[in-house]
Amino acid sequence: MKRDTEAMYATMSPWRLFFVVALPGMVSMFAMSVYSIIEGAFIGQRLGEGAFAAVNIAMPLVMINFSLADLIGVGASVPISIALGKKEHQTANNVFSCSVVMIFLTSVLMGATMFLAAEPLCRMMGADDLLLETSVRYLRTCALCSQLSSIFFAMDNYLRISGYVKTSMVINVCSNLATLGLLTFFLIGLEMDVVGSALATSLSMCICSLIAMIPFLRRKTLLQFTKPKFHLSMIKEITACGSPVFLNNISGRVTSILMNVSLMAMGAEVWGENGGTTAVAVYAVLMYSSDLCWPLLYGISDSLSPAIGYNWGAESYDRVKKIVKCAYVGTATVGLVSTSILFFGAELVASLFVKAEDVMLLTESMHAIRLFCFAYLFRWFAVTTQGFLSAIEKPVLATVMSVSTALVFPVVILGALWRLGLDGIWVNFVGVNLFAAILGIFLLMRIGSEIKARVKKKAHTDN
Repeated sequence: MKRDTEAMYATMSPWRLFFVVALPGMVSMFAMSVYSIIEGAFIGQRLGEGAFAAVNIAMPLVMINFSLADLIGVGASVPISIALGKKEHQTANNVFSCSVVMIFLTSVLMGATMFLAAEPLCRMMGADDLLLETSVRYLRTCALCSQLSSIFFAMDNYLRISGYVKTSMVINVCSNLATLGLLTFFLIGLEMDVVGSALATSLSMCICSLIAMIPFLRRKTLLQFTKPKFHLSMIKEITACGSPVFLNNISGRVTSILMNVSLMAMGAEVWGENGGTTAVAVYAVLMYSSDLCWPLLYGISDSLSPAIGYNWGAESYDRVKKIVKCAYVGTATVGLVSTSILFFGAELVASLFVKAEDVMLLTESMHAIRLFCFAYLFRWFAVTTQGFLSAIEKPVLATVMSVSTALVFPVVILGALWRLGLDGIWVNFVGVNLFAAILGIFLLMRIGSEIKARVKKKAHTDN
């Protein structure tokens, strides 16, 4: 398996590599996000608008917890891939082992914090007296399971680096089947509220986290557990490489807080009492709708990152460019298809999360989706560019890209379009991704110049 995986990264034709790695990666990432879609559909259809809004209030806090695991998991994946390209397997195994320990310890700390400080945290997120209790109970349930659920995403990265692409896909699909079964049991069988929803998704992720560790425990993978040897330079490298994804997630959560506060105020102004709850519910529909599409973009970019990092470490720059080209073609196709599906299927998508009798919420959600969907005409470029920069260990440039996309552009555009009211928020996503694509072009030009210089230096050295 070790030789086969390295040979695949080093010699397989770029387009064949794309289909072998990226397509299962797309399915895997989509499956990872389907649990969120399933949960949203159950909450919206079973528990109604209030519960839907309350979960959306708590969700950014849950995702911040996952973001810390992503910081370490994604941050470790980059030096691991580059070390493998340099044939430094001992280094790769140590980074892998240390990162698993770090994720566990971080998740214990974050879980305790979210549980003990749930009420003030939810108030900070914009929860009013009507939504507070429900938001707190949802958050505390997720916190109790965070020690195992958080490592799920990192183990998925490590499986794919080790060549277990199909195994990763199967585990993610099974996770969603487990989520569906548990949601049905807790929400319909036991008639639980949002606690049952949080419990269902958390338990399925915990179970699959344990299953994902089995190949590594059997010591048949490219990466293997060793006695972890921590040192400051390794921790700094992991932190630097994981910072773009982490800051993107954190910035996105800060933006969500600002959006929720703005929506509560705008909704009350436009629709009167309880209008803020409706506005937040529409925003939640948009976020769940996005989960139908963005994982496919991220799945392509993330799945090809180990191959890009491996060849960057091996100084195969021409091969890096060919693999990246495949990534851009793939994500561009997904972006165009996503825009079409969301625009023409707005009613179908909205109806997944909104009861038919909630006419106002359904109508406003459809309108918001048709404005929001044009973001995918540009989002593919931003996602792929950020993934490429992270894969070749350019954390500063990737961080500029991620923070600008997740925080700077949204806040600036929110202020610029404030007079448009709620439509300004829905259009915000389009403007953000347009500016992100423009920024990405400038960053790619800079990287292109560096690659040319590296190629010349390598040719001179070889001669």
